[in-house]
Amino acid sequence: MAKAKVSNEEPLEKQLWKAADKLRKNIDAAEYKHIVQGLIFLKYISDSFEEHFAKLQAGIGEYAGADPEDKDEYKAENVFFVPAESRWSHLLAQAKQPDVGTHVDTAMDTIEKENPSLKGVLPKVYARQNLDPTSLGELIDLIGNIALGDAKSRSADVLGHVFEYFLGEFALAEGKQGGQFYTPRSIVELLVNMLEPYKGRVFDPCCGSGGMFVQSEKFVEQHQGRINDISIYGQESNQTTWRLAKMNLAIRGIDSSQVKWNNEGSFLNDAHKDLKADYIIANPPFNVSDWSGKQLRSDGRWQYGTPPTGNANFAWLQHFIYHLSPTGIAGVVLAKGALTSKTSGEGEIRKALIADGNLIDCIVNLPAKLFLNTQIPAGLWFMNRARNNGHPRNKEILFIDARNLGHLINRRTRELSPEDIAQIAGTYHAWRTGEDEYQDIKGFCASSPIERVAELDYVLTPGRYVGLPDEADDFNFPERFAALKAEFETQLLEEAALNQAIAESLARVKL
Repeated sequence: MAKAKVSNEEPLEKQLWKAADKLRKNIDAAEYKHIVQGLIFLKYISDSFEEHFAKLQAGIGEYAGADPEDKDEYKAENVFFVPAESRWSHLLAQAKQPDVGTHVDTAMDTIEKENPSLKGVLPKVYARQNLDPTSLGELIDLIGNIALGDAKSRSADVLGHVFEYFLGEFALAEGKQGGQFYTPRSIVELLVNMLEPYKGRVFDPCCGSGGMFVQSEKFVEQHQGRINDISIYGQESNQTTWRLAKMNLAIRGIDSSQVKWNNEGSFLNDAHKDLKADYIIANPPFNVSDWSGKQLRSDGRWQYGTPPTGNANFAWLQHFIYHLSPTGIAGVVLAKGALTSKTSGEGEIRKALIADGNLIDCIVNLPAKLFLNTQIPAGLWFMNRARNNGHPRNKEILFIDARNLGHLINRRTRELSPEDIAQIAGTYHAWRTGEDEYQDIKGFCASSPIERVAELDYVLTPGRYVGLPDEADDFNFPERFAALKAEFETQLLEEAALNQAIAESLARVKL
């Protein structure tokens, strides 16, 4: 990935964010998000088009005699065709005009008509009264500078990085609402690094803005894999979020034809009923009570028990399992309460997943404050259908307690560092594959036999199994209590002496 920097200053994406945010004025982040992201996407497809246009116009080699205005020439190279009135150069020329918003809306509409895969995806919100034309023109100028200092052929990668960075910043700006469409990058990176989706079908039935897919493709690229060896499938019930996902994937050149939208959601209207995925990576909404559970009491997906109508957590888990191939593996985020809950039959479902299905591979307890939209404690569940096919530890479950990892990026939000991610993922790989030596580490990780899990009534809280760190085990309570008592008594004596001195001083003043 290109790291666009200007001299020794802040990275380009941070400079752009600060400048774009200043232009927001009276527009909420939730609305402004679509304005900015739409322009970044438009700049991306225009740059890609113009780069290929120049090759066709030059007519050298395989492009000899080609027509630069022939749509098929672009389709063959997986490049979106951009009509003249939608090209960035045209919009740049209109940036100072009072009707610039109308020009941008027209550009978006025309691109959708010329490219059926983008139908219903691009925002047409630029002629609205609350968007000041002067600010919009400045925003167009600002985004037009993204490719400065970079070769045109590299600008698409820079634009992709800026798009992703802005998604995260808008999510932070929106707070709780932002978390509905965006899973923080460090959590996505952890899931992807643990699952290692090199090849096969990757599925996310609650895909938000598509971050799981972007990170999966990045992972394959970074490990010299072949991008064409993986295919993605997704579903999203929020249409505006689905649009963001489609743009996020298109700007990366990722085929999003199997990323579907319907407002009924994955439980009521499963868009990929017959899919058996090799990898499932997901962050479903926590503890959803209104998930149509009453309508789905006898659904065929509930192989390990009927989930309660008032909480969708175990419905999500079984939906994921239903869509796993015989060798498939899933890594999902879930509210921590699902590790211990026994209400409405949840304890029996959890027991069946472990005792009958032998599906649970690993549980990771996450630090607090990682999520933007909730303070509910969370954990990661890894479910593996191939545990009985040569898995070296198929009668054990790995527990990792990562609550003490991560660092604060502001007062409300924590993130995992690359070193934290490497530590957790490396522990899981060593345990699962046996290729590297695995050892239990007190306070951090433990591989527990399923018999031990049964003894603890199938409760999956990692702290029950990993214990306390060695230094905590060596804690001498009587000694520490005596020291604290002596410290407290000394403090009381010092306070009494100070109060007496103050009283004596006051008495002398009165005399």
